[in-house]
Amino acid sequence: MSLHIYDTSTRAIREFVPVEAGRASIYLCGATVQAPPHIGHIRSGVNFDVLRRWLARSGYDVTFCRNVTDIDDKIIRVAAGEGVPWFVVAERNQRAFTWAYDTLGCLPPTVEPRATGHVPEMITLMQRLIDLGHAYASGGDVYFDVQSYADRYGSLSNQKVENMRAAADTDDESCKRDPRDFALWKGEKPGEPTWPTPWGPGRPGWHLECSAMATKYLGPTFDIHGGGIDLIFPHHENEITQSQAAGDGFARYWMHNGMLKIGAEKMSKSLGNSLLIPEMVQKVRPVELRYYLAAPHYRSSIDYSEEALLEAAAAYQRIEGFVTRAAEVIHDVDADAPLPQAFVDALNDDLGTPQALAVVHEVVREGNVALSRGDKEAVARLLAETQNMLDVLGLDPRSPQWRGAGSDLAPVVDALVAVALEQRKAARARKDYEAADAIRDQLAAAGITVEDTPHGARWELSR
Repeated sequence: MSLHIYDTSTRAIREFVPVEAGRASIYLCGATVQAPPHIGHIRSGVNFDVLRRWLARSGYDVTFCRNVTDIDDKIIRVAAGEGVPWFVVAERNQRAFTWAYDTLGCLPPTVEPRATGHVPEMITLMQRLIDLGHAYASGGDVYFDVQSYADRYGSLSNQKVENMRAAADTDDESCKRDPRDFALWKGEKPGEPTWPTPWGPGRPGWHLECSAMATKYLGPTFDIHGGGIDLIFPHHENEITQSQAAGDGFARYWMHNGMLKIGAEKMSKSLGNSLLIPEMVQKVRPVELRYYLAAPHYRSSIDYSEEALLEAAAAYQRIEGFVTRAAEVIHDVDADAPLPQAFVDALNDDLGTPQALAVVHEVVREGNVALSRGDKEAVARLLAETQNMLDVLGLDPRSPQWRGAGSDLAPVVDALVAVALEQRKAARARKDYEAADAIRDQLAAAGITVEDTPHGARWELSR
């Protein structure tokens, strides 16, 4: 079976057929950088990173565009409250998001455009809409005329125009023809940043930004648009409306990940229940947090609890334990070994990570049995299958991301621990167990756990 994904716009599972054979284009609504990220934000990054990796593994040349909204009402309010320029808030928090994506093993996007760098493209899009009768300038603002596209507006969120609430996206709604009209451009206000346009100075509306950036980098029609389910309305509804009203095909598939909740409430800063990434990676290792976020189906909601987080960490450690032990026996893994068909089928069925991880755990169980039997041929095959599956999920414990190979100190630590273990081995050989135990205790005090195996001593950083 080829890849099939749930398309929000049709509310059905559809076979993935790209615009261009052999190529896949993804636009992911990235961060609005008014605050640092919590795990609810980064769940989207992890989910779509798995999708990107799976498309690449399936043979597609993937272009992945993840934007940054660096000008917004919320950013301006935070900056005013702190008494700093808006760009200070935006830059600080964009760096926090980048660190969080990197820390959880998300591949860098092909391109990461900022909204403020694409005002010319926004002006061009607004002019097209005005010329076609779908937008109008009023009081320094520019609005999309919902009634001009009433037969299509609401199709993504499955709503009718007459049942929709007012956009409520400006301080003064009197400039609108209809309260449901949404702002493409907001006229200048004291203390706010502005850019010049034919309709007066001002700044972008949120929805306009993504349409301009997506089509600039992916073309007028592209494959997949992703984001959290909370963005379906009004953000994504407005995106698809303004883009198609202007004549662009825009996204052919819409994918939305579920929310992360605490109890019955969506995780958000306004509720004061956010769990920031630096705090979370003190509770578990980054790879274990990634496992926690990737394990549920991307469309399901996650009800956060520390117990569930620690259970996920323990599940990952079982996988990691097999890979580590098997790697002591098998040094060269076949990176081209075929993936188990059940794993392939699971990911092709709307990116079914729960079923895919069930296959990983089953192969790990078989691998542990093969290790206990000393069956090196089976261990080699099962280790290759396991690592190749984990590579797709971004969870391979032997990858440079998780082995710390990117650290300048990693080779030094490896060398120093190797010397200590050789000294310990020599002490044991001369039956000086007191000295051997002392070396082990010193390593433990430094945060290094030593395990004696039939193949020699093995070490890892203490969890």
